[in-house]
Amino acid sequence: MMTPVTIVGAGLGGLVLARVLHVHGIPATIYEAEPSAQARTQGGQLDIHEHDGQVALAAAGLTDQFRAIIHQGGEATRVLDRSGAVVFEEPDDGAGGRPEVLRGDLRRILLASLPPETIRWGKKLSEVAALGDGRHALTFADGSTLVSRLLIGADGAWSKVRPLLSRAEPRYIGTSFVETYLHDADARHAAAAEAVGAGTLFALAPGQGIFAHREAGNVLHAYVALNRPAAWFAGLDFSDAAATTAKVAAEFTGWAPALIALITDGEAAPVLRPLHALPTGHQWDRVPGVTLIGDAAHLAPPAGEGANLAMLDGAELGAAIAAHLDDMEAALSAYEAAMVPRSRSAAADAHQTLALCLDDRAPAGLVDFFTGALERHREGAAHP
Repeated sequence: MMTPVTIVGAGLGGLVLARVLHVHGIPATIYEAEPSAQARTQGGQLDIHEHDGQVALAAAGLTDQFRAIIHQGGEATRVLDRSGAVVFEEPDDGAGGRPEVLRGDLRRILLASLPPETIRWGKKLSEVAALGDGRHALTFADGSTLVSRLLIGADGAWSKVRPLLSRAEPRYIGTSFVETYLHDADARHAAAAEAVGAGTLFALAPGQGIFAHREAGNVLHAYVALNRPAAWFAGLDFSDAAATTAKVAAEFTGWAPALIALITDGEAAPVLRPLHALPTGHQWDRVPGVTLIGDAAHLAPPAGEGANLAMLDGAELGAAIAAHLDDMEAALSAYEAAMVPRSRSAAADAHQTLALCLDDRAPAGLVDFFTGALERHREGAAHP
């Protein structure tokens, strides 16, 4: 008899895991804190990579659905200095391997691929305890309980499942983002829209930057980055949008007006996104009946890999469970043996990428990185 799989968290990793298990005829239930699929917006645009995210979606049997939600032209990239001068640009010629999609659209196709009863909404995990023999008792905020024989923590940075395996906790890495949105961009925010271009913008200087995407629906989605102590951001009153925006914008005095507009002209209240990370190479001793996927296992700075790795974790764990139906410990061991070194490498790369964006040479370091990657891609295309 197959062991039912208990998944905590209906993010992309948990959904891919449930879908791959469903494809293999293995029962799984996801317990999600949010009250419904529509409870909140799902963040911005994601680039889905050939070597991990797209592999996961293929394993889930969702490649066609994924192709239907791609934001055409979204792979275009440009780097600007603080004056607004373009110092690197790469158009989207359709040949790249990292097409852009909205996280909400990706979550929608994953939700649609699962039987409705798969997800139990409004189930916020408040406590989990080991019972021995691979069993774990889960208590939810609504007072309900259950006992799991195979528990997967897909519950993100502040995972309630992770303490079963590890004492590691995410630490603030010294950088925070302030998130803004500009709508009807070409008509209402023409200068900012021109600065962002067709896809992704990196406007950088030492210790600070503006990262922005042009999203479907003529939306500009920006993340304003500052290297500051957590206490600096704690001193801002985010309930006073105007005052917070003015304080953040003041840190960019002297920048091109079109770039500052991405801070000051936002049409939603600014949102603080402090960056945290688990130790690079985070791992644990094998504990019967439980493992982690995605940010719960390997939270790292944002560098385009987090969602991709979470989905690949889910796909590979699902495949491992299907391959070891009579031995769940073998399945979890096989999954972790591949996941740990992969996530260690990705986390190191993520820290390096963020440093290139905001170090003392910015934007030169990121330009060198992109130029080298472009040259390697061209060489590979010329010599297959």
